[in-house]
Parts: sequence; C-alpha cells; structure tokens
Amino acid sequence: MEIQIIIHVGNDLTESKEVVERLVWENLNKKLDHYLNKFKKDDAEWVIEVTLEKNKKNLFSGIVKANLDWQIFRFEREDYKNLDDLVNHLFDHFKESLSDIK
Repeated sequence: MEIQIIIHVGNDLTESKEVVERLVWENLNKKLDHYLNKFKKDDAEWVIEVTLEKNKKNLFSGIVKANLDWQIFRFEREDYKNLDDLVNHLFDHFKESLSDIK
C-alpha cells in the first residue's frame, strides 16, 4: 500500500506548514486509522490532499480531498478562527463519511 500526503498552504500560512503536517498525521493515525483499514490492500494507492489558506476576512478556509483506492472524498470548510480546529473538523467529516461505508 502506498500513501501520498500532499499539503498546500497559502502564502500567509507557510510558517504553519509543519503544524498542519503534524495535525494531518495525527488525524490519520489516531482518528481515522480504524476506518482506513477498510481500504488497506497491498496494491492500494491513497492520495490525501489538504489545501489551507486565509481568506479575505482573515479567517482560515480548507479543503481535504482523498482518493482511497479509487473512492473519492472531498470536504470543504471556511471561516475558522483557529487553524487547528479547521483541520480537525475537516477530518471529523472525513471520519463520518468513512464510517458510513460497509
């Protein structure tokens, strides 16, 4: 199984990229690990792309796109004051979608 994590941050957030990377891995390893087991295969390819930026209101907006062995997921949220809350909330929605899959 191959996993590829791609993180895009806006120019205003370049100093926060390490924090975002840590949050993404924490969410994958702690919050989603059980749910992601449904997609584990030797030849499976996973691509998880996270895009975060500050908007015109000086609040955070983000998107998580995931391709897990050809199943596509996309979550988008905006107007968060706290970057950590935004990332965690996006992955909460990801977890909810994964829990619906039998």
